[in-house]
Amino acid sequence: MKSLFYSAVVMLSLAACTKSTGSSNNQPVVPPVTPPAPVTRLITLPAGWKFSSVISASFPSGIELYFFDTLFEGKKTKAFCLAFDSKKTNIEFKPVLNATPKRPSDFYKDEPGVVYACLNGGFFGGNQSFSLVQFNGTVLSPNIKVVSRSFNGVNTSYYPTRAAFGITTSGQPATAWIYHVANNSDIFSYPSPAPNAEGTAPLQEPTAQFPAGATRWLTTAAIGGSPMLVKNGSRQITDVAELISVNNTGSRPRSAIGHNSNGIVLMVAVEGDNPSAGYAGLSLLELSNMMIALSCTDAMNLDGGGSTSMIASNQLLVRPGDNGVERPVISAVLIKQK
Repeated sequence: MKSLFYSAVVMLSLAACTKSTGSSNNQPVVPPVTPPAPVTRLITLPAGWKFSSVISASFPSGIELYFFDTLFEGKKTKAFCLAFDSKKTNIEFKPVLNATPKRPSDFYKDEPGVVYACLNGGFFGGNQSFSLVQFNGTVLSPNIKVVSRSFNGVNTSYYPTRAAFGITTSGQPATAWIYHVANNSDIFSYPSPAPNAEGTAPLQEPTAQFPAGATRWLTTAAIGGSPMLVKNGSRQITDVAELISVNNTGSRPRSAIGHNSNGIVLMVAVEGDNPSAGYAGLSLLELSNMMIALSCTDAMNLDGGGSTSMIASNQLLVRPGDNGVERPVISAVLIKQK
């Protein structure tokens, strides 16, 4: 009888222990952890480039800012890249022109509405723009139609087809070599530039038939520059044919604009002429390589040197090349709310 009693006590004790400590029904239910969805950027960032989360937080979907501050092709380099989806109907690409030069930060500040970013535009001299400025289908300034260069010791007129970047009515970005035929609003684009070269006889003035493959330049907003840097996925620096010399092989501040195969537009500003910080800038070849690294299939050089300036979220991003003082320019590109 005693053994039976002890056996019953042991069984009851074990049951009590099991009920108090072993029952899974009394344990808190931990929900499964859902990993965060992967973030998809507008472009795949090459080595050295980083996403600027602070400034990009002020942008709507479809605009992002990236920065670079390390070695590029063995050279200490600082650069910024603003990428945006030109097919977004709430984002506006707006080239602007002023009667007299003014600072890009003033273009940014003076523009009505919500402005996200500003990059300096094309070339100019005094109060005259030498590069295309077009908005809402209206040409505010044409690309320069004639330049004077020495030929056999005589100043001679040449007719360069220079690069331009534009957005079509459907939001597609495009680059081409262009010329304003007959009147300033009648623009033709060419698959290759007229093969001019300083020191050789000038070619005829471009027409609707020359150079070969001419088509109408059907953009609603565009900015001119020079030279082309990348075309159809390949490096194509056409400074000789475009008759443009902007310290091409030296290290300078640089500005550029281009697009990738997905139609994402990239606007780039490279700091330079800043010896105290070690930022000399880039050559046109190095700038072309940077645009290719950023996935550009097409890209064009804008005015650089002391004109290079980029503003985003009300911040001046690169130190201006004119001893830290922002240079007034005649044109700029604004990215703003539509």
